[in-house]
Amino acid sequence: MLRTLLVVAYFVVSLSAIVTYVTNARTGDIPEVITTNSTVSIVTMLLIAMSVVGIDFLYPDKKVSTFSSLYFGLLTGFLLSYVLMLALRPALENSAWQGIVTVMVTLVLSYMSISLLMQTRDDFRFIVPYVEFSRELKGSKPLIIDSSALIDGRIADVLETKIIDNQLVVPDFILHEIQSIADSSDKGRRTRGRRGLEILSKLQKDSEVDLRMLETDKRTYEGIPVDQKLVLLGKELGGRIVTNDYNLNKVAGVQGVPTINLNDVANALKPRFLPGEHIRIKVIKDGESPGQGVGYLDDGTMVVCENCSDKKGREVEIAVTSVLQSSAGRMIFGKPYDDREAEASS
Repeated sequence: MLRTLLVVAYFVVSLSAIVTYVTNARTGDIPEVITTNSTVSIVTMLLIAMSVVGIDFLYPDKKVSTFSSLYFGLLTGFLLSYVLMLALRPALENSAWQGIVTVMVTLVLSYMSISLLMQTRDDFRFIVPYVEFSRELKGSKPLIIDSSALIDGRIADVLETKIIDNQLVVPDFILHEIQSIADSSDKGRRTRGRRGLEILSKLQKDSEVDLRMLETDKRTYEGIPVDQKLVLLGKELGGRIVTNDYNLNKVAGVQGVPTINLNDVANALKPRFLPGEHIRIKVIKDGESPGQGVGYLDDGTMVVCENCSDKKGREVEIAVTSVLQSSAGRMIFGKPYDDREAEASS
């Protein structure tokens, strides 16, 4: 919408400036060919001025502009045109073309300056003050959030502790991936996708979270797997990838992009389950070995329970026998509590 308003405003200003120049200029101030063919001259100059808009439309992936970008774009355009005309003055001095060259150079440079600042204001905030200036001071490297981290949900809990003040970046291809998961025909995937969208919405509503929804260049990232897109974006932004994906963690590390594995963070901060402790789980499927049942804790931790294959769909209290922790996550092994009591009595 703002881009359309810019083009319309540019057209009106260009037309007004050209018509005013051609119709109000004194005889001898402009070339005779323009005065004798004023209509054709106006149309030709307007087409030249609008051609820069056509070039700009060849690159459609733009960000939403701001008033500051418009203001400083105009200022930069006028300054550049003034400097350029100073350099061209000796060649155009006493020339009938001096006026029209000045008008065209000013219009073209002003538009290009505004367009450039609108597209890159997040990368050149030092040029455009008051545009998230205070947020630029927060943190060091931006954190690029993977879909697995959003679906997991623990990133929201970590942010509530205020120990992270880095900018969070959610690229558009991650949003599209979560949306496709939420639209899946599989109930489990659909639930996970909706949870990811809920977590993202929660982060957007939190005024304390510096969240940036990033529109990427579709031509640069087209046809590339999502994991590789994240790695390329990490290199481009100089940021770190927040993920639960073990394979992405390793691939990014090989290519020199730092990552934060939420499973590693959880392993470092969460209290360990000790053998003998009791937990309750709902058995939802069979395990790999005969007689095993598998359930999950609220945080997604897999729990493997012996002698529980016949208890699918029911809640079972189990006694922990061992815990396996790694960068891929944590697995808890146990037996039904009544089985442990039977073994102790025998």
